[in-house]
Amino acid sequence: MNVCMVGYGMMGVWHTEALQRTDAVLHTVVGRRPDAAKEFAERYGYRKWTASFDEAIADPEIDIVIIGTPSDQHEEQAIKSLQAGKHTLIEIPVALSLEGAERVVAAGEKSGKVYGLSHPMRFRKEREALLARTRAGEEKIRHIAGRFFIKRLINIGATGYQRSWTDNILWHHFCHFVDLGMFLFDGTPIRRVQSYMGQIHEQTGIPMECVVLVETEADQSLLVHGSYHAAYRFYDKLIVTDRDTYFYDILDGSLRTSEGTAPIENEQENCARLIFDFLDAVRDNRPPLASGPSVLPAMRVLQQVQDEWDARYGARSIPGRPLD
Repeated sequence: MNVCMVGYGMMGVWHTEALQRTDAVLHTVVGRRPDAAKEFAERYGYRKWTASFDEAIADPEIDIVIIGTPSDQHEEQAIKSLQAGKHTLIEIPVALSLEGAERVVAAGEKSGKVYGLSHPMRFRKEREALLARTRAGEEKIRHIAGRFFIKRLINIGATGYQRSWTDNILWHHFCHFVDLGMFLFDGTPIRRVQSYMGQIHEQTGIPMECVVLVETEADQSLLVHGSYHAAYRFYDKLIVTDRDTYFYDILDGSLRTSEGTAPIENEQENCARLIFDFLDAVRDNRPPLASGPSVLPAMRVLQQVQDEWDARYGARSIPGRPLD
């Protein structure tokens, strides 16, 4: 299977290094800057590089397109890729609105191709036994909490690279946690969503803090809170059930339960699991674990939070999230 990687940032690196462990062919890299795209292609052994997305997806040799570009480009590029008849893996988030996500899903369903999302929290092997027990009714989740705190007053990503785009705390980072909650709640109806998202920051031009609280009709709760203004990082998840408590410290690489603390896979190794699953899904012609339709419940929650913010401050384009 010939793969086209669109974007050469951190996720482009992680996905490429995962693909190198498979029989997939690193065929084409698409990048905004020709010199950087060429360097990336040569470093990882891609056969071709181009600065034209349209040129790449028109190539009949390409089987799979992986979209790892800035968030505000995902929707348009995913739809184009699917319409071009390519199996398509889309970095989180699928879009920056519920309507946008629904457009991608509609294009995916019409295409008949395998398409899915890069939602790595679903793939944690340390959570597989818990997931099996909850699906079997042997253990009930009572509360899920997620924290994401990072200092981002200047536009530099996790690798230290000066970005050409601006991130979004709600639609990107909170999408990870909210989707995990909806995935673990497994279709339980939502009773209420409450939220806080701060007003525009004078330096960055974006909201810097956010809190989301989701209640289900089964008296379960999901709490996600975070800030782009923190002096140091927090990135962890807590799951409380009627059987045990599970604390995943992603930065420390550990899982704590009542039985003690054990190491867990690092983020990159965990993320490789979604690449392996997606390739298997293409081979088997089945939906991947993070399929398009399956992420819509999380997108509905995010849209409700965004609508509340728009009602409070006025709907507007902000850096990284232009209005449709």
